[in-house]
Order: sequence, then structure tokens, then C-alpha cells
Amino acid sequence: MLFNIHTMDWDPELCKYFDIPMEILPKVRSSSEIYGLMKSGPLTGVPISGCLGDQSAALVGQMCFKDGQAKNTYGTGCFLLKNVGTKPVMSDHGLLTTVAYKLGRDKPACYALEGSVAIAGAVVRWLKDNLGIIQTSTELEKLAADVGTSYGCYFVPAFSGLYAPYWEPSARGIICGLTQFTNRSHLAFAALEAVCFQTREILDAMNQDSGIHLSQLQVDGGMTSNRLLMQLQADILCIPVVKPSMPETTALGAAMAAGAAEGVSVWSLNPEDLTEVTSEKFEPQINPEESELRYARWKKAVQRAMNWETTEPSGGMDTSIFSSVPLGFYILGSMFMLIGAKYIAGQCESE
Repeated sequence: MLFNIHTMDWDPELCKYFDIPMEILPKVRSSSEIYGLMKSGPLTGVPISGCLGDQSAALVGQMCFKDGQAKNTYGTGCFLLKNVGTKPVMSDHGLLTTVAYKLGRDKPACYALEGSVAIAGAVVRWLKDNLGIIQTSTELEKLAADVGTSYGCYFVPAFSGLYAPYWEPSARGIICGLTQFTNRSHLAFAALEAVCFQTREILDAMNQDSGIHLSQLQVDGGMTSNRLLMQLQADILCIPVVKPSMPETTALGAAMAAGAAEGVSVWSLNPEDLTEVTSEKFEPQINPEESELRYARWKKAVQRAMNWETTEPSGGMDTSIFSSVPLGFYILGSMFMLIGAKYIAGQCESE
């Protein structure tokens, strides 16, 4: 929180504010250079030459080196990064601007827009552990595939609020659009759709911020083994979803940065030197009109989930005693009867 992504160094103003001497902070280095050598063990003398955070490493592992390329990692949550090039793009739509990588001491830093979904794979665990409608994660795919539709059911898993692009902590999870025909298979399908709809919301925000519309989405992470989820994602985004044959793209990205470092140079990360990775592509199979209709209903469901956790009285109703019409009439009637009784009593005394 002391780093300035524009100067690529520690920020003097922030360090002064938090009373942290800048001389005690480590030297900022790039993502791909030799930092030192192993001193002991079987790897003695081997250089340590790659350093990337989890999501940045996945971006490199997916070879998203061009402006406008993006990847989504499907784990407990979802983490979507989009490469925006060497100039940082500040978001107006609820996203974070971050450093993607700097592949060499003399190379320029590349930036990314980042959006996160709190509940992705975690929704599978919730259906398993809390509701008990499935026993394993693979069962979820089978249940959803059996019906092939949510039958108008929409699931917003805002268990602890909504992350990007809303950043709304008061939201809570809801399941709406239920009918007497809705069953656990429809709920399973709605849960998978929820992951895809949340990804679409972030991707829409990225397209608006960067001005570059994504032509395909690179994907990785544990949930990508769910083929129905990947097909749903392509249908809801209306663009192809590409899953590489190498699933551990985070580890691959760190290795790529280490091997390309000056002084190691066991391979090159120049675009012209990169070979195409074998992958599986999921093409959209529904028409855009149907996709937009389902997405619009999802947005409607999200609005229902907003401002659920609030300290205000339920419905903002008047909590005074006169808010109850029958009780109000009773009290007012009693007051008039008392006044009338006193008036009559006074008249009688005067006679």
C-alpha cells in the first residue's frame, strides 16, 4: 500500500503519512531478473530470477501480452485481469488498476484492469455443505446438464456483499424466479450461470474502461474442468472461451518470467518467438438476443439483492403507535369519548 504504480517506486507522500522511513524499504525490482543465487542444497548456484503475484503470473502464463487480452481464473472466487498496455487506465466502472508485470530491468511496466468475484467455486461448496443437494462437485455439472436451463430461476450468491463492479457490502444472496416446478437441477444450473453472469459484469466494465472489446476470453483454474460452465460462459459473453491444455498457468507464468530473465535466457517472451499453445475453444451456441435477455434478468435479480443488510426499520415504515389504523381509531375514539363524557358531566353540574 506504499507503492506508486505510476512512478514504479515507493511513494514519498504515503511513506511520510504513515511515518515509514523509505530507507528501510527493499529495492523495487522487475518481475524478470536475477535477484540472487541459491546458497545451499541441490539447487546451489541456481539463480532466482522470476517474481510474479498469483494473478499476474496467470496472465503471463496465458500469454496475454497484447493490449486488450484478458484471462479469468475460476477458483473459490473469480479473478479477471485485462492487459491495458504500458499506460495505466484508471477505472470509472468499479475496477482496480494494477501493475501486471515488468519483464526485465530495462523493459516498460505493463498494466492491467482487475475485477474480482467473491463467490465462484465457493457456491459449489455451499450447495454441497449447506443445502446438501449434491455430494461432489462433479455431480453439479450432471444435475445442471440434465435440465439444460434454470427455468427462470436466478441465483445471486452475494453471501457477504458484492465485489466488482458494485462494491456493495449491504447486498445479500437471493434466489428468485422460483415456481412450483423448480427443482435442485434448476438451482444447480442457476448456480453455474451466476458465475458466468458475474464474469460478464466485470468484462463489460473492462470493455467500457479500456475501449478495447475482448475478442475471446482465456480461462484457467479448477472450475474450468466443468465443460458445461465453460459453454455457459461462452454463451453469456457471446465470445469464444479458450481453455489451454496446460491448466497450471500460474506456475507456468512464474517459470516463463524466470527463464526469460537476462543472464538466464533459456527462452524468449517476444511475441514473434512464442509458439501457439494447444487449447480447447468453446464457441457461443445461443443467439445474442437470448443471451441479452438472460443477462437483463440477472441484473434485475442483482438489484433485488442490493441494500438488504440495513440498520433502518423494515421497509422504512412509521413505527409510531398511530401507524396501525385500527389502533389509531381506537385511541382517537377513546379520547373523544373522554372529552365528551367530561363535557356532559359539566353540563349536568351546571344545571
